[in-house]
Amino acid sequence: MDMNFGMRAENRALLDRVAAMVRDDIMPLEQEYQAEIGTGDRWTYTARQTEILEGLKAKAKAEGLWNFWLTDSDKGFGLSTVEYALFAEEMGKTPLGAEVFNCSAPDTGNMEVFERYGSDKMKQEWLEPLLNGEIRSAYLMTEPDVASSDATNISMSCVRDGDDYVLNGEKWWASGAGDPRCRVYITMVRTGGEGTPKHQRHSMIVVPAEADGIEILRPMEVYGHDDAPHGHMHIRFADVRVPTENMLLGEGRGFEIAQGRLGPGRIHHCMRAIGQAEAALEQLCRRSVRREAFGKPLAQLGANYDIIAECRMEIEMARLLCLKAAWYMDQGDGRAAAPWISQIKVIAPRVALKVIDEAVQMHGGQGISQDTPLAQAWTHVRTLRLADGPDAVHRRLVARAELKKYTQELV
Repeated sequence: MDMNFGMRAENRALLDRVAAMVRDDIMPLEQEYQAEIGTGDRWTYTARQTEILEGLKAKAKAEGLWNFWLTDSDKGFGLSTVEYALFAEEMGKTPLGAEVFNCSAPDTGNMEVFERYGSDKMKQEWLEPLLNGEIRSAYLMTEPDVASSDATNISMSCVRDGDDYVLNGEKWWASGAGDPRCRVYITMVRTGGEGTPKHQRHSMIVVPAEADGIEILRPMEVYGHDDAPHGHMHIRFADVRVPTENMLLGEGRGFEIAQGRLGPGRIHHCMRAIGQAEAALEQLCRRSVRREAFGKPLAQLGANYDIIAECRMEIEMARLLCLKAAWYMDQGDGRAAAPWISQIKVIAPRVALKVIDEAVQMHGGQGISQDTPLAQAWTHVRTLRLADGPDAVHRRLVARAELKKYTQELV
């Protein structure tokens, strides 16, 4: 089977422009943008933050560097998943990268859901402003009272009452729901009873963020940080009424939609993590040749040559595995792609964490401070080992696929 991990020439030129903008325009403003958080209300954008972010977005849009995530779509650049993966890596090198090019999670996955499954009204009300980068969105799936790594446990009640559905329950880790620009939630709910087949008990419904009965209880903290103004919110729904027309595809189709949404998203997350690893390795290497101790550059001390070599080799291996998963996704068979996506979902965060940690170590006390982006990168990538499924769930899927070669028994 021939596998092509390359990129068409016209898209290579496009990628070079993205990489140049990341390095020349976005990265120089990264520290100033982060320093603005907390100078006022943490859950609003300061005037300077808005100026930086909207200015960069306007430049990207004016230069046609916008909505790359629309893979194999006549509305976008027609990138394959393999090609987009390489774009995601470049954008992942800075925390602002994805949003500047309108390629942020969870918006990209939500836009895909609206494009594939949304009504014309949904597309006009939600998809169009998302495509234009005018609003943000959130994806609500996990819940505090059930083991959401087994999504069949999702229990938020969604009961039909005339022309409405009534929602009751709690969601947490709703990434982006703290953003003041967040206007809409795509929400996994339970609509079927015990007599319904397990994977037909859940549905996806579109909920306006300002609907009556929605209460944001708190921002969830990641190692003591609230990730403002983006935020990962804990939300309570109390008799929230949503029109029946907001149900996506119909009752019982939630898992079908979720799998279509999460597969590509996991690859995008992983390639952004590889981008973070590349950025960390660059910082590690620059520090190692510029800083001296005991009369020598740090690079020449201890095992630092070996550490740098191992980081480079592991990044290369992780990238190739990710591109292989992307290639399988491009073949159109989600089931065949699933074990490869699970492999990279375990490996990419693991490798990125190792590289970032080595870069922290090379920087000494500065590495864990606010003076470098390394501490923030580490907490973000550590979270990725849980987001979109914890490592154990993905390893289980990989093992089951492997064991099928040897037995017909249910493993």
